[in-house]
Amino acid sequence: MQAYHLQQMTWPEVKKALCTVKLAIIPIGAHEQHGPHMTESCDAVLAERMAVKLAERLHPLALVTPTISMGVSPHHLNFPGTISLQPETLIHVLRDMLVSLKHHGITTFLWLNSHGGNQSTLSIACQKLTLELGVTIYYAKTTASASDVFKEHITSKPYGHSCERELSEAYYLAPELIREEEVQRGQLTENPRWRHLRPGQPLQGFYRYEEMTANGCIGDGTQASYELGEKIVETALTRLAEEIQYLLSLEESDQSEKQYSKKRNY
Repeated sequence: MQAYHLQQMTWPEVKKALCTVKLAIIPIGAHEQHGPHMTESCDAVLAERMAVKLAERLHPLALVTPTISMGVSPHHLNFPGTISLQPETLIHVLRDMLVSLKHHGITTFLWLNSHGGNQSTLSIACQKLTLELGVTIYYAKTTASASDVFKEHITSKPYGHSCERELSEAYYLAPELIREEEVQRGQLTENPRWRHLRPGQPLQGFYRYEEMTANGCIGDGTQASYELGEKIVETALTRLAEEIQYLLSLEESDQSEKQYSKKRNY
């Protein structure tokens, strides 16, 4: 299968690709602790691998940009090695990427994000940059559209970080991220505060990951498998590709209608 990936292309190859490309996929990850059994590049690598697979399905309508490999991770910062951006820094980087790509004629973008801590920043950035730059922006968590697969196969409560879901995705997409000999369950703490601030609770608030887990993991990585990762990833890719193709077709119809109306006015 083919995919346009800017990091692996020459400028003449990009120029030719731009004849058909309608969408730039920007993978967004993080550089943060993932417990003892996953490397700290996990989110960035998974975002890029997902982006390339999605671009293969959308070829020749999409290209993949370089990955933003750091994200908003202050809640992980007390684990050694984590690097966190300020939300404003991430927004500035996204803005500069969009301005550059718009200069090359691309005006529709997908931010494909693999780090939950980026989501609130991306929501604000989407609104801000859409209005400021006059572009179309979509954003999605890499495998969130496969939530029914999670419900069917994952029983840990809570899960979501270096757990059976994320580890399974890595088994399928990037097994080199995994330290097989170190795979373990999350070691949840008895501190009650974090449980009252989790998504779905009446109140939301900031807490650090060491308040919640001693080893940096939640969920049960020992239940992960290549087969589950394949099911999660391929389900999500199918749904993302279908949704993007539909929205791109709407954009094309809208542009055709505007051109037709313009000709009529002449």
